[in-house]
Amino acid sequence: MAPASASAFPTSVVPLAPEDPLFGLMAAYKADDFKDKVDLGIGAYRDDNAKPWVLPVVKKADGILRSDPEMNHEYLPIAGLATFTSAAARLILGPDSPALKDKRVSKIRLLGCLIYQSFS
Repeated sequence: MAPASASAFPTSVVPLAPEDPLFGLMAAYKADDFKDKVDLGIGAYRDDNAKPWVLPVVKKADGILRSDPEMNHEYLPIAGLATFTSAAARLILGPDSPALKDKRVSKIRLLGCLIYQSFS
């Protein structure tokens, strides 16, 4: 019996993607015995007491956003932010897309992704 594969397709048809560089960084971090090393792999920095440490620039940006009277924490509508979904559709389909020009495209933002359907 052949060994299990990460794909149902043979690599001659669908070649394996290159390894994610973050996994290599994490492996190098684990293998390094330097006592003062810093794990920058997952983006959640911790202090010596394992408490989250927020980058100063993130604190500054947070302060700017919180002081903006126009800023709020309301959820976007279910369809998402129209300017974002429209720009994403232009990016995906191309600004000269016949489907866009003919208004045959519907779009919605879902879990950080843009789902679109072009109606023929």
